[in-house]
Amino acid sequence: MKSLWSPAEAERLVAQSTAQGIDAELAGSVYATRLLGGDPTLVLHGGGNSSVKTTRPDLLGEPVAVLHIKGSGRDMAVIDPEGLPPVRLDPLRALRRLERLSDPEMVDVLGLNRLKSDSPAPSVETLMHAFLPQRHVLHTHATAVLALSNQPDGAAICREVFGARVGIVPYMMSGFALARAVAETYEADPTVEGLVLLKHGLVTFGDDAATAYQRMIELVTLAEQRLAQGRRSVVPVAGLVADSVPAEVLAPRLRGLLARDKGDGAFERWLLDLRDDEAARALSADAGLILAIGRGVATPDHVIRTKSWPLVLPPAPASADLDAWTEAARAAIKEFETCYHDYFVVNNEAKGGGRIELDPVARVAIVPGLGLFGIGATAAAAAIAADMALATAACAAAAESIGTYAPATEADLFDLEYWSLEQAKLGGRKHPERPLARQVMVVTGGGSGIGAATARAFARQGAEVAILDLSAEAAEAVAASIGPRALGLGCDVTNPDAVAAAFDAVARRFGGVDIVVSNAGAAWQGTIGSVDDATLRRSFELNFFAHQAVAQNAVRLFKAQGTGGSLLFNASKQSVNPGKNFGPYGLPKAATLFLMKQYALDHGRDGIRSAAVNADRIRSGLLTGDMIASRSAARGLSEKDYMAGNLLGREVGAEDVADAFVWLARSNKVTACTITVDGGNIEASLR
Repeated sequence: MKSLWSPAEAERLVAQSTAQGIDAELAGSVYATRLLGGDPTLVLHGGGNSSVKTTRPDLLGEPVAVLHIKGSGRDMAVIDPEGLPPVRLDPLRALRRLERLSDPEMVDVLGLNRLKSDSPAPSVETLMHAFLPQRHVLHTHATAVLALSNQPDGAAICREVFGARVGIVPYMMSGFALARAVAETYEADPTVEGLVLLKHGLVTFGDDAATAYQRMIELVTLAEQRLAQGRRSVVPVAGLVADSVPAEVLAPRLRGLLARDKGDGAFERWLLDLRDDEAARALSADAGLILAIGRGVATPDHVIRTKSWPLVLPPAPASADLDAWTEAARAAIKEFETCYHDYFVVNNEAKGGGRIELDPVARVAIVPGLGLFGIGATAAAAAIAADMALATAACAAAAESIGTYAPATEADLFDLEYWSLEQAKLGGRKHPERPLARQVMVVTGGGSGIGAATARAFARQGAEVAILDLSAEAAEAVAASIGPRALGLGCDVTNPDAVAAAFDAVARRFGGVDIVVSNAGAAWQGTIGSVDDATLRRSFELNFFAHQAVAQNAVRLFKAQGTGGSLLFNASKQSVNPGKNFGPYGLPKAATLFLMKQYALDHGRDGIRSAAVNADRIRSGLLTGDMIASRSAARGLSEKDYMAGNLLGREVGAEDVADAFVWLARSNKVTACTITVDGGNIEASLR
């Protein structure tokens, strides 16, 4: 493992931080923490830990010994000084004299000794850092070290590899007992440079950040060198099909199988994160490795994200066998959930009962021959599960190359999975899900105007969002403004093949689609008796046939999932109240309004709702400055009066139209409905 420590960069960061009033030692700790957090073979998604001991004045100006410790769940890769909140050190060190300290007592003590009431909760491993005397302490879940320690004789292997450079701590769950064991191991030999926490991770320390970091790199390198001497045989999965269906075909079916019917047309859905790169495919084709990771996760911290073992589905089928695969996958899911329930009952009883069973849905699904899917309530959670599953696979493969992969026991993993302090990292109880959480929304023409406003409105409601636009750059810009999980794609919606490819890309990214807002359009003008045929046909291609292509692909995925869906169209006031010299635009829009009704009629029994929004005079890429001037002149109005020419005398914005789409998506018993958003135009009103 290569050291990334740069003395010049460290000095620059320290100088910059001290100029801002930040302690130099804290700045050094931030630098070391980021270096470790940026390497996924050391730390993943909020795992790992770091701390620094220093002094700071209290409100009276008296110096106070403090421990800056990583906040619970904070990401080491992007941590800032606020992510290492200060706690009073002396009261924590005094706890070393206790024989026992319950979790609630520990949480109370940590809370009472925070110097900032609004700082993140200190890590559950705070006492371990406090009990060690060195100024800087670093803790990772290094894959290579876990591969050595996750063995039946892990302690002996670690002693052979690291010699007297480390102390070895038996496995135990984080908290006061582990903190005492770490302190006792260190005190038995204060010359050690680090501590191997069996089946958990590696701790290094030093009186400066550079020393603690370099020791981490050196010890992990020794582990990597030992593993490089190993060799492992691959056991191929039987029954793999050379011409199997692609992931975008399987994903919506799997997503539908995982969904839970809540009744009355409502479903609890899950997001999928596909991994089908070389590493994921190698895992999925290796029966021995699949069996190994079924024994448990690489480090117990991962269990709250992935559960203890993966769901193993039938091998990816040929297209002719897709229905049979679906039924076999349904049976595999049911068996997984039965096994999870049994796991809960057995371990809960063994621990004295009192726990409430978590949902039994798998968080990782392996499809032999294809790869794996991370599964989560959000796209981010699904991605985290996939990352951790691949990390466990890498650890297991390395462990099997020198012996037998033997992670923490089922009972130990149960303890951590049902530990309230770990579940608190997920934050679900503190932050209820938003109304459209767990749903995937696609909007066309999403690079500007109504489409962009609609994408943002759905994201605020909790939906995962895919933006399609003729301009890939515009779609990607809107996606970036929403967040890292939003998807922006270039797509010419007048090209049916491009539309199908875009929906397949969304299925690969999120697992499927639940809401589609078919919004893309453009306005052509002309007197209907003299307009050229090419203009009228171009308008119909975009303003009608493109809506049909989008709707057909939406229905394709809706039906594959079997959980219904919302199909929403941006029609127009022109569909019911044509404007003078605007026939080339209004005619296809009228057809689109009836297209919406046809989908409601033909697919209502599939649980698919179809509805439309009729908007008027919205500033957007459709209604540009030139067109506003033209339409104002046609009506003999000023531009201001034209834009506010409605019963309320108020200009309507793109956000108002977006809100109407959101309402339709949330209204589970509304279909074949048209909502007018125009400030009041009695001629365009429906019933």
